Amino acid sequence: MQITLQKPASLHVIRGYDAHRVRLPERELTENFVLSADQLIADWEPRSVAELDATKLAPILALEPEVVLLATGARAVFPRAALRAEFGARAIGLEVMELGAACRTFNVLVSEGRRAVLAVLFD
Repeated sequence: MQITLQKPASLHVIRGYDAHRVRLPERELTENFVLSADQLIADWEPRSVAELDATKLAPILALEPEVVLLATGARAVFPRAALRAEFGARAIGLEVMELGAACRTFNVLVSEGRRAVLAVLFD
């Protein structure tokens, strides 16, 4: 799906996506990644929601987000309760979504100046 949004030059924005890739203005991502308005962490280590732990969350938490959008492919797959509680304890919102909804939501939040982070785990 093609999505278009005008943005300040300093912000990452998602230009398009499908089941196997997310397209930014400057590159196409086909491996799991973490994205904020101004940073990209390519080749994010976990390969599935089951592999998520505190160590693998460290790059996300270092970005000091107010909300994390966890994209888990074609359907929402929730991490275990202890991991979700970690976000709550830090007063960070966690939204688990399918890829398309997460990409669209990320663009809206970033355009509003929110400290949103998109963490993508492809199927």
